[in-house]
Order: sequence, then structure tokens, then C-alpha cells
Amino acid sequence: MSTVNLTINDKAVAVEAGSTILEAAEKLDIKIPTLCHFKMDAFHVEHRCGSCRICVVEVEKRPNLAPACCTPVMEGMVVHTNTLRAINARRAILDLLLSDHPKDCLTCPKNLNCELQKIAEELGIHNLQYKGEQSTYELDESSAAIRRDLDKCIMCRRCENACNNIQTVGVLSGVGRGFHAVVAPAGLKKLADTQCVFCGQCVQACPVGALTEINYKYDVWRALNDKSKTVVFQTAPAVRVAIGEAFGMEPGSISTGKMVTALKMLGADKVFDTNFSADLTIMEEANELLERVKKNENLPILTSCCPGWVKFLEHQFPELTYMPSSAKSPQQMFGAIAKSYYCEKTGIKPEDLIVVSVMPCLAKKYEAARPEFTRNGVRDVDIVITTRELAEMCHEAGIQFDKLEDSEYDSPLGEGTGAATIFGASGGVLEAALRTAADWITDLQKTGEFNAIHPQTDLKDIDYKPVRGLDGIKEAEVNVGGLKLKAAICSGLGNARKLLEKIKAGEVKYHAIEIMACPGGCIDGGGQPYHHGNTEILKKRMEALYRDDINLPLRKSHQNSSIIKLYEEYLGEPGSHLAHELLHTKYTARKKF
Repeated sequence: MSTVNLTINDKAVAVEAGSTILEAAEKLDIKIPTLCHFKMDAFHVEHRCGSCRICVVEVEKRPNLAPACCTPVMEGMVVHTNTLRAINARRAILDLLLSDHPKDCLTCPKNLNCELQKIAEELGIHNLQYKGEQSTYELDESSAAIRRDLDKCIMCRRCENACNNIQTVGVLSGVGRGFHAVVAPAGLKKLADTQCVFCGQCVQACPVGALTEINYKYDVWRALNDKSKTVVFQTAPAVRVAIGEAFGMEPGSISTGKMVTALKMLGADKVFDTNFSADLTIMEEANELLERVKKNENLPILTSCCPGWVKFLEHQFPELTYMPSSAKSPQQMFGAIAKSYYCEKTGIKPEDLIVVSVMPCLAKKYEAARPEFTRNGVRDVDIVITTRELAEMCHEAGIQFDKLEDSEYDSPLGEGTGAATIFGASGGVLEAALRTAADWITDLQKTGEFNAIHPQTDLKDIDYKPVRGLDGIKEAEVNVGGLKLKAAICSGLGNARKLLEKIKAGEVKYHAIEIMACPGGCIDGGGQPYHHGNTEILKKRMEALYRDDINLPLRKSHQNSSIIKLYEEYLGEPGSHLAHELLHTKYTARKKF
């Protein structure tokens, strides 16, 4: 590895050849403000377009200021980051950006999370020098998931990078010129009229309030105050290891009990766990995996828990819609069971039961609104809010989350296993399925049959570590009850595209593939607390899920007593007629724009 020696603010530093001035400055703990630059080390992702010019610095012997984020270092280079010329240039550039930016900071969804706001404060911008016309666009709330306010777009192009280069969805690009330039779909189409998968990675990348989630917390407040309705919540695995960050808790804090207490304080009638339906998903999905392996058809089976990934497949690979498991996601399974089994047990009419999901994901809002997830005119899941929205509700109610005592989930839909907990991290769904499939396959090889509800085998070696981690594509050949299964794990839709293209070309063969739309899985969902590219936060969230898993008394989905009871009392067995009616779905080949 060759190195380059340079000087920044009279400090010598040696960095790898090809590094930028910004990277060299970071090595010296010298801060250079940026807006368009975005980096996620664990995923080898970096956006260096230099479009905002906030990071300009002086380089000796060069007539013009240089953007630090995309200017490569050179041997002997002498850089000054804090000269009057550089600081005044930054202030002028920021002043121009603010002159064409709404001044509604107090009511903006990104208030106190806005990087433009933060830099304006750091540079001491209190009066605008440039005043004049402001560009205006129609607010886009056409989808059930993402709110687009182009009045606030600063043309940093971070969302474009996330959409086109990381996720390869291809919806966003620069539109217009000069004063009227923004990042949007071609022709300023509404997001609902595009092949957007609503993964929310553009929202995570956006430094301002141009892209945020469509907020449903006031729908929840109204439901909680409607005495004619029973309101139950389900909380996803990844939420419990992230929500504490909104209250100053360390990343990776496991806040399950505090979250349950907070929801009860907000007025929830019951608080249940999506881990329950994640275990249910494994029962159906693992059963389907075994059926396909036995018949050696429709392989590889693709996991179907992630709605962003499912919509990506429907648009980008419609010829492969036979591959995903027909099992619904845990969110939708929960809603279906709540509006059938739970309603029958409690005597509540399905139309009087409001199911609210707390999810790390924006695509879950879209998923709940899909027409196929309605039964007898009643939606399986009524309202979806994100981790951020729940945190906002707690703040509104004056709940000091970090000081709460722990509470337990309610029964019977509140019991979950460690296998369900790890659904929140890339590789977790596949590992959970392998834990159950291994017991079933071992029984099958010993006796020629197996009982899915009460298998005789209880294998102890259940940590399939090769499928774990933040790598975009992972491969593993695992011994499942004596049967060698070849599996692949993908996170990030760009990686999914690479793998599916290889499968189509016949270059690789697998039995099972797990795909998550967001890099790293649900821990990096579009609705999680903003991490601003700090992948150390994601690692801590992931580690917390596996820590929770290993500390739980049950770590296999088929050992969940509430799941066993559900099958014995109601569903019969995995793959039964009623199970297919309630817990399975079909996919739609969609137009590729």
C-alpha cells in the first residue's frame, strides 16, 4: 500500500494513496463541514460528489478553493481548512442554500436532526444576506410511506446515490437546471407512480426534510382515544435495540421492557410482540423450504419478510415471482391472526380491533396498505408507525423513556423466541429457519416422518454463525440434520440484483436465499433513529439482537408454546388450508419503468 504525505493546518499526516483531503483531515481529528458527503464504512459505501461545496478548503499553489470530500491528496500538498477565505466561502454558499430553503424549522419533521440546520448553527448564520425568489413544488404524499417535499431539496444528491448506486432501484435523478434543479423521479412523477420500493434508504440519506416518512402518529392518538375501539400494538425485533437512542441511551441498549411500559402509558389496551408472528413465519417458511427441497423444485426459496425487497422483485425480476416463499411477513401474519384467532378468543369484532405496528421500516407502511392484505373488507394491520414516530409520541406524552421500569408483553400473542429476535439483522431469518428445519430434518431421516409441532429432536448446536454479519453478500453451506444446504444472504438491493442476475445466468445454485432491502437488515431500516452514516451504531444494534437471543430461554420458533397452542387449537399444522388462507399470499408482476 503506497502512502501520500501532506500537511493540513501545519500538521503532517500520511494517508493511503487515493484518499481525499476530507479523509486525511479526519485522521488528524480536523473537522471540515459537509452536506453532500455520506459514508458508511461497514458497507464500503461513500458518496463523494462535491455538489454542495460546503467543504471547500485552500490548497497552496492552487488558485481556486477545493472541495475536500472529492479532492484526492497529493504528495507534499499543503492544505488550510480554516482560513478566512475558506470560511467566508462556506458562509456564502450556505447563505445561498438557505435563501432558497423554507424557514419552517420548528415544524419540519427533521427539526434537530437536520444537517443543514446544524451547519448553519456551527457557522453562525443568523442573518441571510441573499433574499429573493424561492422555488416551490407540489408536496408528494401519494404513497403510504414516503413524504417528498422538494421545496427543501438542496441538490446534495445523497438520496440519488442511495436509490441508484446502493439499492439500484433507479427512481431518483437530477431534474431541471439551475435554480429549478432538484432530485426527483423523471418528470417529477409522484413516488406512487414509480417503481419505488419504499425501503427508506433515501430518507436515511437525506440531510434535510426533503424526504421523510408519512407520519401516522396522530391516527394512533385518535384510535387510542376512541372508546369504541380496542387498540393493540405489535413491536418488531429491531425496534427494541434502537428506540433507546432517541432518549440518550447507548446504541445497542435492549429496551424491550421499557418500550412495553411506554406503550401502556400511551393507552394501549394490549402490547404484543412481532416476535410471536416471526416464529409463526418460520413454521410456515421452514415447512415450505422442506417441501421444495424434497421435490427439488422452485429452488432457491427466497425469504419474503421484507416488503421493500418483495416490491423490488415484482418490478425488477417479475419472471422470478415463483421463487419467494408464499408466507406473509411477520407483520401481516400478526394482523391476520389478531383479526381472526384473537378476535374469536376475546369476542372482539375484527372491525373494532385496531392493530398498530411499530416497525423499523417505511416499506411496512406500504405493505399494510396493499389490497391483498384485507379480509372481508378489514385490513390486517390498520396503522404502521416507525421507531422514530413512537419516540416522538413518548416525547409528546412527557414519558421519560430511559427512566421507565420494565413490563412484560401481553398474552397470547406476546411470546417470542430468540430465533424471532434475530429477524432484525441480516442473516437472522435464514438462521431461524435453519434452527427449526434442522430438528425436523433429523426426525425425518431417523423415522421417515416428523411432527412439526412436537419434533422429537432438539439439537443443541444452533448458532449458524457463517450467515451473520454486515457483509452485503454472504454464502454458507450448512449441515442441517445431515442434509447439506447451500444458502446465500443478501442485504441491500444492489447486492440482491447481483445475486439474482447470477442465478438467472445459471452461474450459482442455492437451496435458500435471505434478502433484506436495507444494508445490514432491519437494524438499518428507513424508520430507525438517524445514524448519519455511523455504521458502528448498526453493529451495536446487531450485537444486541444476538445478545438478546442467547439470553432467552427458548431459541427455536417451534418451541414457542403460544405457537404450539395456535396450531393445536386453530390452524392444525403448518401449510394447512386455514394456514394458507390466513398466512400466505401471492405476488404480482409489475411494470418496469
